[in-house]
Amino acid sequence: MLRTSLLAASAIALASAGAPVLAQDAASGGTPVSATAADDAWTAIADAETIGDLFEAYDEAQLAMSPAIKAYRGIRDEDYGRWGEVSDEAERREALMLLYAAAQMRAKFDPAALDEQDALSYRLFDLTAQRSAMLWPYRELGYVFDQRSGPHTRIPAFLINIHRVGSAEDAKAYVSRIAGMGEQLDAYAAEARERAEAGVMPPDWTYPYMISDVEGLIAAGDDNAVLEDFGKKIAALDLDADTKAQMKAEAAAAWNDNALPSYRRLLAELKRQQPMAPTDDGVWRLPNGEAYYAALLKNYTTTDLSADEIHEIGLRQVERIHGEMRAIMDQVGFEGSLQDFFEYTRSDERFYYDTREAYLADAQARLDALEAKLPQYFGRLPQADMIIKPVEAFREKSAGKAFYQSPAPDGSRPGTYYVNLYNLNDMSKNELEALAYHEGMPGHHLQRALQTELGDMPPFRRFGGWTAYTEGWGLYSEELGKDMGFYEDPYSDFGRLGMELWRACRLVVDTGIHSKKWSREEAIQYLRDNTPNPEGDIVKAIERYVVYPGQATAYMIGKLKIMELRDMAMRELGDDFDYRGFHDTVLLSGPVPLSILEENVGKWVADQKRGG
Repeated sequence: MLRTSLLAASAIALASAGAPVLAQDAASGGTPVSATAADDAWTAIADAETIGDLFEAYDEAQLAMSPAIKAYRGIRDEDYGRWGEVSDEAERREALMLLYAAAQMRAKFDPAALDEQDALSYRLFDLTAQRSAMLWPYRELGYVFDQRSGPHTRIPAFLINIHRVGSAEDAKAYVSRIAGMGEQLDAYAAEARERAEAGVMPPDWTYPYMISDVEGLIAAGDDNAVLEDFGKKIAALDLDADTKAQMKAEAAAAWNDNALPSYRRLLAELKRQQPMAPTDDGVWRLPNGEAYYAALLKNYTTTDLSADEIHEIGLRQVERIHGEMRAIMDQVGFEGSLQDFFEYTRSDERFYYDTREAYLADAQARLDALEAKLPQYFGRLPQADMIIKPVEAFREKSAGKAFYQSPAPDGSRPGTYYVNLYNLNDMSKNELEALAYHEGMPGHHLQRALQTELGDMPPFRRFGGWTAYTEGWGLYSEELGKDMGFYEDPYSDFGRLGMELWRACRLVVDTGIHSKKWSREEAIQYLRDNTPNPEGDIVKAIERYVVYPGQATAYMIGKLKIMELRDMAMRELGDDFDYRGFHDTVLLSGPVPLSILEENVGKWVADQKRGG
């Protein structure tokens, strides 16, 4: 067991009382049990004289506990070759740090006496702490490993995509991290073993994916993706051949002596768990699963909508979008049922690419065309560049179809739109535009790069997030592309509707699986009957929703709120409505819960009416 009686007792206090307990500590000048006299960051939180100082001190404390977060930020210091601690104590320390900082904030500062931005930061930090306390009782119900993004693939992906090598010291840090992979993987495996003994495991069908990924890394030997990446990175350094050869040898030794044995131990543990893994898919089967799912829905949507309410919203949206799709059927002269049209667009070769290169070229061309029109719709645009990159081979079999990674704030890493081209028959031409607009521009890249560049904001606002806001913006951006004059091909517009339909169906199947006890097969069949997506796409999606309960509901809930607010603003302002003003209002606060977004837009509308 990784726990101690002290940690268990403290965790109970955190789960049941949370911030109020720590607020008493803050008022009396106390510190959480995990802090020590040598921990300068905790002391800085207690000593902060301004709210900005407090947020900076909290950020420094967070960075001190997480070398990985430092690397994502582009920070290369003495921790660059280290991994963070994997333990119950570390997880608890991080949660207590947030609650302690929030308690200090409440004790020291009156939001009514703060300026507008600091008052908003106060509210957002307070809500972030409340969210952490709400989720704390369920922390051990999450799956440590799953088929999409467990540590077995996340750690190599971090080295390949985040660990930059611009010097010999950076290369040595990379080797150090390879050497530390064994301890990391063993710690995660031990936690997965402990949870499995408590009955917390992903469903049985996830195990072949995970086992295959681990076996692939083992079988690759010294030709694995990590060592290949390291070789490419040091090849670009201005070092002599002997030094590079020595570095490559050290990296291989670190892999074979540390990472490889831990992957073998992990493989044995996954194979041990596989026969005992559950056959039911929803989290309703877990201890306190119903409350767990309700908390996840509240967290992801930032609303109080119940599973039943979200399910019904999904059904209504599916019906609406089916109607808009039938209009496109009429436009292209297709005769037959909507399901016939789905099958046609799903199976006809004209809707798919022959090569990866062709897909990537078309996606880039669409983004270039849209980028030229951005100044007409946005008052502020990001400085960071964006690249399109295929998902790496070692994880493309199980990874999602597309995702985005934010740029480093120091400009050392661009924003990256990853597209999964493992199976081109899962990547319809019809969806290319909507997918690029969602993940790239005006979607995640524009929003998250701008967020990163909000240098006058506290770090937790520049680098944190609220899923309904972020993913709601991504989905909103797909429709915004149509407002900007794109989707000229009706089949591409059908693809846009198909992706919106996909998110509407998520409300139905996510709640179906985790609240209404649908099986994986029932959920797959619902998507077959109601969407034009290919079989591989459908199966991967449902498998994602099973292991990420609640997350998929955020997209449509967030998008509907943004559209509702835009429609209100257009109605209230008439000819005075300005896309640039509206979008800047949504984006330049950084991510916020939907209720605060509504307040922000309402204030902007009122200011515009007053001539502001």
